[in-house]
Amino acid sequence: MFHLQMELAREEKCEFLPFLGPHEVHLKNGRVSAITFFRTEVNEEGEFVEDYEQTMKLRANYIICAFGSGLYDEDVKAALAPLNFNKYGLPDLNVKTMETTVPGIFCGGDIAGVAETTVEAVNDGKTAAWHMHKYIQAQHGKEVSRIPELPKFYTPIDEVDISVELCGMKFVNPFGLASATPCTSSAMIRRAFEAGWGFAVTKTFSLDKDIVTNVSPRIIRGSTSGHNYGPGQGAFLNIELISEKTAAYWCQSVSELKKDFPDKILIASIMCSYNSKDWTELAKMAELAGADALELNLSCPHGMGERGMGLACGQDPVLVRNICRWVREATKIPFFAKLTPNVTNIVDIAKAAQEGNADGVTATNTLSGLMGLKGNGDPWPGVGNEKRTTYGGVSGNAIRPVALRAVSAIARALPGFPILATGGIDSAESSMQFLSCGASVLQICSAIQNQDFTVVDDYITGLKALLYLESMGLKGWDGQSPPTPRHQKGKILTAKSVLGKHLPSFGHYQKERQDLISEEKKKVTLEMIERNMTSEPRPIAIQNGIPKVQDIVGKTVHKIGTYGQLDNSQQVVALIDEEMCINCGKCYMTCNDSGYQAITFDSETHLAHVTEDCTGCTLCVSVCPIIDCIQMVPRTTPYIPKRGISLGQAVC
Repeated sequence: MFHLQMELAREEKCEFLPFLGPHEVHLKNGRVSAITFFRTEVNEEGEFVEDYEQTMKLRANYIICAFGSGLYDEDVKAALAPLNFNKYGLPDLNVKTMETTVPGIFCGGDIAGVAETTVEAVNDGKTAAWHMHKYIQAQHGKEVSRIPELPKFYTPIDEVDISVELCGMKFVNPFGLASATPCTSSAMIRRAFEAGWGFAVTKTFSLDKDIVTNVSPRIIRGSTSGHNYGPGQGAFLNIELISEKTAAYWCQSVSELKKDFPDKILIASIMCSYNSKDWTELAKMAELAGADALELNLSCPHGMGERGMGLACGQDPVLVRNICRWVREATKIPFFAKLTPNVTNIVDIAKAAQEGNADGVTATNTLSGLMGLKGNGDPWPGVGNEKRTTYGGVSGNAIRPVALRAVSAIARALPGFPILATGGIDSAESSMQFLSCGASVLQICSAIQNQDFTVVDDYITGLKALLYLESMGLKGWDGQSPPTPRHQKGKILTAKSVLGKHLPSFGHYQKERQDLISEEKKKVTLEMIERNMTSEPRPIAIQNGIPKVQDIVGKTVHKIGTYGQLDNSQQVVALIDEEMCINCGKCYMTCNDSGYQAITFDSETHLAHVTEDCTGCTLCVSVCPIIDCIQMVPRTTPYIPKRGISLGQAVC
């Protein structure tokens, strides 16, 4: 990071003069005119020493005192007594603990004089915080681990219960690893449990006669989010098969993991061809190993279908029903059929699983697709010298709409039938969406591939916060986001004098806006601000009981139905807030070339205006870069569609 900053400074024509220390500032007519430096050198002991005989004088109009500043104000130093100071005017301290010469007094950052970069200064602060914690605990006779592990900030939100009971199993939280790359080995599942995940589904394993060997490359970055990497990445595509490890390995792993993590739920994912004997044998093996439940992989979209497994079974309701019956007869533990989205009607498959006495379903597996080609036409991933590929499984945010549809459709058709959701869950907010659509617990893969197992901390805290906020009766909030205040490029609008003036925010118009706002602010008093406040004060106490996760499950399902159930008499139109508008013209462009030509754009002021032709399609809201700058409000006049040619009129 420091190297990059140096390079940027050089590009800005900054000159670096190393091994110099400030000696004297020269004034001329009461203003800075120059600064004299002395030479600094490193002696044999590795300490910097000053050579006052070697000096350099540079012209200067301004002096910026930044890194390396010392503490030279005698009054301040006296106030810090009895701290000892070094020759640089900084407190003497133990660089390993950041404790000063006075017990219980710690410091970090610039005042410590140890760090050379911002990152190091932050680490000094963390080091000081840890040893402050140890010092305070020691005063009360408490033992503290030698390994630094700071206690987390505690609030009432931490008390929110997000445990889930499903099919007789107690999940400490609804977040688990999907049967995919994060569960490649038992060691990975172990680390995930240690990180806080509530459950895990093993990588799918088979009988030895069906063992697989993967090709490479096989897991690639999705192209649906453009050239984004990391947490903002929208999707992956993979052509990875089920586990290369044996059933014996996984059964042993299940036994070991359940012994070490008895409070975690471990689900064994199994796959066979359409063969009663195979399903019976493998299901009994997993149950005997101690798995809490089974997941029947009837949905792998690539490779396995060619072997009569996975997708080849999961697209046929008859096969699904029979396989579920075989497993039900062979085992007593709960099991879930993992469904594929690559069917015409996923509800038919879910019904077949229910008829086969499955305890629930997992919705959904990856979506079959071809992510893209390179510039020369070679597919990616391309295997071997021939650069051949096959259709793979798309995962991540790109398939969230498909997964939400599957979960909600099953919940509507089969009320109370347990659903384990997977497909694009990457936050507490998206988790709430799946829970509201009918899922009881949540499986995650791509978000971990984008980062690591620690994302579960954000999900747990975020879900607790969302449930806590549900109990507070907040109006206008969207999850953890409060209502958007009226602003102009981030600056809150406090004056109303510009309303009606139709003044954009650029050029001489912006100067006029600023002058009007300035005059308005001169008239504003504290009493006027308090009197004109329209937002309700935030409640400081819980108004309703904090809901459980189960209370959220399926709460949105009744609002999802057929198109014929939608009311076309309740129409809306777009309303643009000119004060928040940045005059980019995006709304005009999309309405003009993709919508209903209902927005005009002033060529001089760049102000957009919605006309009576607005049909409420909401395209403008979808492309506007400013949140809540455009809102959809109830239409005050009857909506009369433009038919082009009147109904009943004859056409030549």
